[in-house]
Amino acid sequence: MAHDQASTFDAAELVIALSHYDLGVIESLTPLTKGSRRSPKTGIVAERGKFLLKRRDAAHCDPERIRFAHALQAHLKRAGFPAPGVIPTRSGGRTFLRVGEHVYELFEFVAGQRYRATPAEAWSAGETLAEFHAAAASLEARGPVPRADYHDNAVVRRAFDSIREQAPGTEGAAAAGILQRLHRAYDAASRAAAACGLPTFPAAVIHCDWHPGNMLFREGRVAAVIDYDTARVSRRVIDVANGALQFSLVGGEDVRDWPDEPDLDRFGAFLSGYESRSRFQPGERDAIPPLMVEALIAEAVAPLARTGRFGDLPAGAILPVIERKAAWIEAHAEALSRRPDAATV
Repeated sequence: MAHDQASTFDAAELVIALSHYDLGVIESLTPLTKGSRRSPKTGIVAERGKFLLKRRDAAHCDPERIRFAHALQAHLKRAGFPAPGVIPTRSGGRTFLRVGEHVYELFEFVAGQRYRATPAEAWSAGETLAEFHAAAASLEARGPVPRADYHDNAVVRRAFDSIREQAPGTEGAAAAGILQRLHRAYDAASRAAAACGLPTFPAAVIHCDWHPGNMLFREGRVAAVIDYDTARVSRRVIDVANGALQFSLVGGEDVRDWPDEPDLDRFGAFLSGYESRSRFQPGERDAIPPLMVEALIAEAVAPLARTGRFGDLPAGAILPVIERKAAWIEAHAEALSRRPDAATV
């Protein structure tokens, strides 16, 4: 199975796209490799400042979705949240540009460092998520705003069947058994989250992709949140659980050495940061561990169903790791749902 090929800009494409913006003299262009391989990005130093040009992934070019993401970003920026500004086109003041089959966006460039996996950064990420929820709460979500997320999702369940067709190595009895157990674990976690009252929690605008790759840091603090493509209306604990998972995951160079458990210092720090700005409602904290299991499994099966790989890892290498990590969270759910300063197991 072929890997996802990284998309790139060609010189003529950049000239055409940038001609629609009033940036003054272009001094330099620098390809940026972080983020989605299907969405190329270029850093720009120009007479009028520093910017980032992005070509959207073809699967995420729905105009209503883009308008919602940009309206959210502008709303957050007005509220003082660290969201980069969206730069309008010279003519018509549009916040996205369509040229042929491609859609482009231009943003203010924000300098910062990637996540270094420290408790201080995890704490700041949790605090910033609470600030995001507070600022986004006053945005009126108009039009066909998406509402599905990783919880109790039929697309995730169908992905298990697709993996068997797409991923080499999953035909074996061992891999087939893991897929079966992960499917059962996802279903059980969905039921457990629902039993905590998730369907009754108030709906609001959420980010739905709160992870280190969508943030820049300076001196241990979040400097910018840089991607809003997955924003939707759901329950805020969907973001909290995914963030607690993402900011506490422990990996390494060799997947065989990845531990089952998260980094509990970072896990506790993330939730403490969130609670420094917002209190949990009854049932929300209990829903976090099962939602972490759902998020973990959903994040793995989506690329496996599409390409047969998880990043550079084949299905046969990553599936046992996901199973072990999910089982650990399930086994320690009670401890994980206690207050952050008690999250030692």
